Amino acid sequence: MNVVLFGATGMVGGGVLLECLDDARVDNVLAIVRRPTGTAHPKLTEVVHADFTNYAGLERSFAGRDACFFCLGVSVAGLSEETYHHLTYDLAVAAARALVAVSPRMTFCYVSGAGTDATERGRVMWARVKGKTENAIRALPFRATYMFRPGYIQPLRGVRSSTAWYQAFYSVVGAFYPVLRLLAPRLVTTTVAVGRAMIAVAARGYETPVLETTDINRVAATS
Repeated sequence: MNVVLFGATGMVGGGVLLECLDDARVDNVLAIVRRPTGTAHPKLTEVVHADFTNYAGLERSFAGRDACFFCLGVSVAGLSEETYHHLTYDLAVAAARALVAVSPRMTFCYVSGAGTDATERGRVMWARVKGKTENAIRALPFRATYMFRPGYIQPLRGVRSSTAWYQAFYSVVGAFYPVLRLLAPRLVTTTVAVGRAMIAVAARGYETPVLETTDINRVAATS
């Protein structure tokens, strides 16, 4: 399976990248990044790209790919709706449209979030924008699309957040994660589980197009 990965320098995408590199079902990973990941691996090809709304010139690299794992995203904290919409909807949909134009047989997996509002009419801004993004991607003529809606994600395998105070929080919670997993299994997952679930879903499909945290953990456990 040949994969396109967005967000490889972020926490979630970095975790997904590690799982892809370790999984025998993945033959090659094309990572579209703004800066190098710092990872060297025979399976990994990196393309440093500046404009994530325009992929002219990358058509040949995208052609014939089997799956896209879109893990690029930002926190809504401190952002206006206009800015959040651009960094969430505009960037994801631009990538999806560029990919479907040359690889319509691809499976597209999008990291959304628990609480996403698919009606696009709720009061919570980030949930409306995520819902709009999901709907736009699902409307495109891919072979299949899957929306991943994780709740809390604990980084594992040395993956770190680039935001210092986020990483401090993850470091504290990490010590208690086994207890948190027992107390709230429907709300928590890990970067390992997200990566393994994405690979499994791209390889064999899933019964529903939307995967909540429990689905992600279930698929990862049986991948």
